[in-house]
Amino acid sequence: MQPKDVVEHMMQHDAFSNWLGIEVLTIEAGYSKIKMTVRPEMVNGFGIAHGGVAFSLADSAFAFACNNRNNLSVALDTSINFTKAVKVGDTLIAEAKELHNGRTTGLYHIVVSNQHHEEVAHFKGTCFRMGKPLVQS
Repeated sequence: MQPKDVVEHMMQHDAFSNWLGIEVLTIEAGYSKIKMTVRPEMVNGFGIAHGGVAFSLADSAFAFACNNRNNLSVALDTSINFTKAVKVGDTLIAEAKELHNGRTTGLYHIVVSNQHHEEVAHFKGTCFRMGKPLVQS
């Protein structure tokens, strides 16, 4: 099974990523690049996008990157640093790169940027490999 096929299957069953409006741009083994546009209902009381929006986009990129070899993987640890405010109408791009692909764990760094190529967040994720296929052939 190809990485793109696994992510297509994931998107078909991922109501939250679909609600976010995520568009898959590029999928390669251990890598993903996705984007979304920030909508008015995603803003907090300060008039900027809730931090959970950038986190959720990065988390989806993480999931697509660590699962796309069809080895079911779940988050073991994640963290995020916010570097710039996000506003309604911003287009966010999350690029997930694999730093380590082990038998039982994987380590990923995800950079979230806006439409001006400004980095708005850095996400680090460690996954645990379940050792079984995500998509049954």
